[in-house]
Amino acid sequence: MDLKLGQLKLAEGTKKRKKIIGRGRGSGHGGSSTRGTKGQRARSGGGPRFGFEGGQMPLIRRIPKRGFTNPFRKEYAIVNLEILENKFSPGDEITPEILRKLNIAKKNLPIKILAQGNLTKALKIKAHKFSQTAEKKILNLGGTIEKC
Repeated sequence: MDLKLGQLKLAEGTKKRKKIIGRGRGSGHGGSSTRGTKGQRARSGGGPRFGFEGGQMPLIRRIPKRGFTNPFRKEYAIVNLEILENKFSPGDEITPEILRKLNIAKKNLPIKILAQGNLTKALKIKAHKFSQTAEKKILNLGGTIEKC
């Protein structure tokens, strides 16, 4: 027997009737509608605001604020040398378009080449930015770098 999406049935007892509140005394949940009498929680829209801790200093105000987020930070798609070592053969020309086409640089961001891993091939690499160590490794092997 094939199981089809349209033939699925709920297990018995999983669907429970919603409690009907505030529809008169005869329902058993009329009058104050199970909210008790008076007080903050009995009112519509009642209850403490988000983060309120009964007058105790709220957590968000107890935690120290540290650090700084630079609003002008430039984000790069990072590519390590070990990836280039595995994917390309000696003498290949590597451009941002090729890296994006091969899903090496996934985001549509400027590309930065970092020096993680070993490189044993001379490659011609075009990228937006290079780390100093990556630059040295590429040039020492006879490769070329070009900043776009």
